[in-house]
Amino acid sequence: MKVLLRSDVNGVGRRGDIVDVKSGYFRNFLLPTGSALAANETMEIQAASMRKSRDIRDAQNRGAAETQRSLIEQSTITVAARAGANGRLFGSITEADIVNAIRTATNISLDRHMITMTEHLKELGAATVTATLFDGVIATVNVEVVAK
Repeated sequence: MKVLLRSDVNGVGRRGDIVDVKSGYFRNFLLPTGSALAANETMEIQAASMRKSRDIRDAQNRGAAETQRSLIEQSTITVAARAGANGRLFGSITEADIVNAIRTATNISLDRHMITMTEHLKELGAATVTATLFDGVIATVNVEVVAK
């Protein structure tokens, strides 16, 4: 069944796309949530305008993400944590801790799911993590863990 997506749906498509979905998925999920409309021949004009507005919004968001990336990469984020005499932390530095440190250092609010770490930081010193700010815009965050 061909449908016009009114909002982004993970695994299906983005706003303004005309996609094929199972009729049950459309009837039980997409239609009740207002995420899609049944497509017909006249919907192509509406879909084109939705894609155009989506592309404009994406360009603005990408520009903002590029600005945020340059701010984040220029600064070193300092996180204070309790540590023992040997430099080992009493706990670990998580994604949420890094997001809070970025917010205080640069006034940029991120979601903790945007931060990618191979493992939580458990020792004092410098480390590097990545932050996915937008699709294709990835910032390298330099984190310095210091003792309280």
